[in-house]
Amino acid sequence: MMKILIVSDTHGHTENLERALGQEKPIDALIHCGDLEGSEDYIEALAECPCYMVAGNNDWFTDLDRELEVELEGTKFLITHGHNYGVSMNFSYLLEEGRSREADVVLFGHIHRPVLEEYGDIILANPGSLSYPRQRGRKPTYLVMEIDKNKKIRFFEKILN
Repeated sequence: MMKILIVSDTHGHTENLERALGQEKPIDALIHCGDLEGSEDYIEALAECPCYMVAGNNDWFTDLDRELEVELEGTKFLITHGHNYGVSMNFSYLLEEGRSREADVVLFGHIHRPVLEEYGDIILANPGSLSYPRQRGRKPTYLVMEIDKNKKIRFFEKILN
């Protein structure tokens, strides 16, 4: 069983990420869906595991890729911030891109609210924001994903305590 912490939109404020890691460790990997604003090295050191991070629309001076395709436990992920796919309006372009790349799961950020939707053969997931949540109640959120050897995926939507 692989345990993955998925976060987004920390915007250089890592206090809540530190708390989330404290609640969830040990983890096997951390995925950050963008808008780190210069904290990528600190996050990598803090996580103490493999980290997969992409640049968001506020990550101006970074060497991070805009998108990553990663395979973990036989599950293929497309990781992007999402702003280049119009996710503030709808998810149709992002869904189309995920299918064209044969992704099982598309992870994205940008909208600062959690999303977990299954479209038959593909899952779209957004962990929300740990720093500036925009959904009702405005609580910081993140996702924990578990993948077993049979590619069975389970998501746990988390509100930071």
